[in-house]
Amino acid sequence: MSLARVGSSPSFGSFLFSNLHLWRKTLISNVKFPGAKPPILNEGIRAREVRLIDDEGNNLGVVSTQDALKMATEKDLDLVVISPNQAPPVAKILDYGKYKFESEKKAKEAKKKQHVVEVKEIKMRYKIDVHDYNVRLKNIKKFLEAGNKVKVMVMLRGREIQHSSLAFDLAKRIISDLQDITYLMEKNPGMEGKNVVMILAPSTNQ
Repeated sequence: MSLARVGSSPSFGSFLFSNLHLWRKTLISNVKFPGAKPPILNEGIRAREVRLIDDEGNNLGVVSTQDALKMATEKDLDLVVISPNQAPPVAKILDYGKYKFESEKKAKEAKKKQHVVEVKEIKMRYKIDVHDYNVRLKNIKKFLEAGNKVKVMVMLRGREIQHSSLAFDLAKRIISDLQDITYLMEKNPGMEGKNVVMILAPSTNQ
């Protein structure tokens, strides 16, 4: 019976709302942000006044932080500083949990659109036959047009090192056969150990 009387008390609803809101704010303030500076929000705001933007995007001007917090609490939202370096700092009333989720989602989508440049390696011998040469040349063009770098390696084994000039000739042949596409020569043909190596990069205009 005593539980029924408490539940029917007019102040019970406001007591429950107040405690749920406090729990929500405490939960958000305890969230860790690895590798990023945590936001300044709610009771963590030290400034006495803020330039306030409400949850509908209206600029309410400079108000006391206490009043701004009260407005956020009444809407069951958070007060978040979005421009801490201004005087007074700019704060906005918003649902921080939702804001953080949407921000992370946008960041992930932007990251997906970014092309990660890979270095593709093409190996061949200076005695390579015409068919194999054409296959490798086609792959070099494909990799460059896809926005990747290409490391071309003409391998020399044993006594073949004495014929390194033939490996350089092959590298020059590749350069000549790439005249129909645009690319950058990041590293000119040169010796790396017993191999002749050059690195091609995609054109910045692609």
